[in-house]
Amino acid sequence: MKIGKSTVPRTAICTSDEHTIVVRGQDLCRDLIGRVSFSDYFFLLLTGRRPDAACSAVLDATLVAIAEHGLVPSVQASRMTFAAAPDALQGAVAAGILGCGSVILGASETAGRLFAGVAARIDAGESLDAVAADTIRALKEGRQAIPGYGHPLHKANDPRVDRLIEVATEAGADLRYVQIAQALERAIPAIVGRELRMNVSAAIPAVLLGVGFPVASLRGVPILARTAGLIAHLAEEAETPSGFALSYQATRELQYEGELPAGFGSAA
Repeated sequence: MKIGKSTVPRTAICTSDEHTIVVRGQDLCRDLIGRVSFSDYFFLLLTGRRPDAACSAVLDATLVAIAEHGLVPSVQASRMTFAAAPDALQGAVAAGILGCGSVILGASETAGRLFAGVAARIDAGESLDAVAADTIRALKEGRQAIPGYGHPLHKANDPRVDRLIEVATEAGADLRYVQIAQALERAIPAIVGRELRMNVSAAIPAVLLGVGFPVASLRGVPILARTAGLIAHLAEEAETPSGFALSYQATRELQYEGELPAGFGSAA
């Protein structure tokens, strides 16, 4: 049964013969291995072009910024999965990555799309501050979260934000989306009634969009980065187990609020 228009599978990413592996038009062994960094290779795979110096610096910085942040939910899921199935490293990594959504890790893409929408309105002739206020007002009226703003721990300031902006500035990146992100931050207190500062999930798209990173692939950056962090946690888990301890603590704190059958908990 045919589904869709195409009947021939196509790719522009990779092909090979007996002697050569070609990636985005370049000989893997002759042109790439030992000649490009992994982050540059990632950008080439994704876009078909090599990054310039500014893009390399910014992409590297974002990957470092988001790879690790302690025993966050994705790490706990990964460690507990590994504790239950230590023979399946790939399953434990997948368990951590599957939680990449609108609250954890996936907010970078949502914020990036928000910034792109603001940029389009500015290109159409509207002013930055007016569009920023209108955007925040629309999110508030729709009872939607503001993606990339506010953090449960870094309430006054997410230190990663300033550093990523510094890297982008030093690299000579286009700071247009940084300015958009900052304008949204300025608009929040008067409309929402409290300050919500940019977090790393706003800073990542703000600096990446300025170096030509595709908005549709923004979620891939925290996924790729966090994979490295999860592998490190699982290596530690193999030597110093915490997975079952995490499960035990969750069970210990659990409060059951459902009904109970007669005699439950009484001595036999």
